[in-house]
Amino acid sequence: MAEQVLRHIPVMLGEAVEGLAVRAGGRYLDGTFGRGGHAREVLSRLGPDGRLLLMDRDPTAIAAAQKAFADDPRVSIRHANFSSLAEWEETEAGLDGILLDLGVSSPQLDEAARGFSFMADAPLDMRMDTTQGESVADFLAHAGEREIADVLWIYGEERFSRKIARAIVERRAEQPITRTGELAALIERVVGRREPGKHPATRSFQALRIRVNGELDSLQRGLESALDRLNVGGRLSIISFHSLEDRAVKLFIRDHSGRVQGSRRGPPVMAAPARLAPVGKAQFPSEAELAANPRARSAVLRVAEKLL
Repeated sequence: MAEQVLRHIPVMLGEAVEGLAVRAGGRYLDGTFGRGGHAREVLSRLGPDGRLLLMDRDPTAIAAAQKAFADDPRVSIRHANFSSLAEWEETEAGLDGILLDLGVSSPQLDEAARGFSFMADAPLDMRMDTTQGESVADFLAHAGEREIADVLWIYGEERFSRKIARAIVERRAEQPITRTGELAALIERVVGRREPGKHPATRSFQALRIRVNGELDSLQRGLESALDRLNVGGRLSIISFHSLEDRAVKLFIRDHSGRVQGSRRGPPVMAAPARLAPVGKAQFPSEAELAANPRARSAVLRVAEKLL
């Protein structure tokens, strides 16, 4: 475990925390604690009257948070999906900033037994919260061929989604698919090595992970909850790693920015009062960060401020 913590490098640490414009006496929430890289930086900028709320759906991450911060009176910790942040009594007083680092964390990828990666053979799980929900193995055991194909195409943009889904259904008729190695090998046989430097199972594993964790639904609910709980002038700082996540964040900010969305051919549409304003443009990792941490290569940071 200690080795994993040392390997974990928080992505766009300075940019994401700067986006929060942390005030010493403010109240902030890190909804995706992970191993606490961003949380530690926020806490370092808080004074004795500041408050930091930590959430994560992964019980292993929560155990790490308890070990690191349980004795700090400025910190509260909750094991839950950030989509439920508005249900936490600690957020009722309002928040001056919310930080979300979306997707799978490095410790989750590096712990083979979690089943997020095809680099090692392990149980085909991929649940971020191992205390609830169905694993990828469970999903593949009962889902119809069309449903599997749709998941691979919608969440992974996998061109061979139908072929892979058909192969999965044919294989499970003979024996259940319960290991990451089995699934990765099956996909490789169907797809072949078509993209240099990229394993053919990459898109499918990503899609299945998003499906079993309900990541896009959680994001949408979390964004609504965040807007509800932010104080006027509060900041939302969100790091995305997938085009679907980034698009959802971008559209959420746009849709609450008071811009008219009607078409030129349709009737005029009255804009709703602006509640959010983007702070600058989308930000991306620097070349230096990419050299030090290749896992940051697909990261996109968007920051917005609540207006009313």
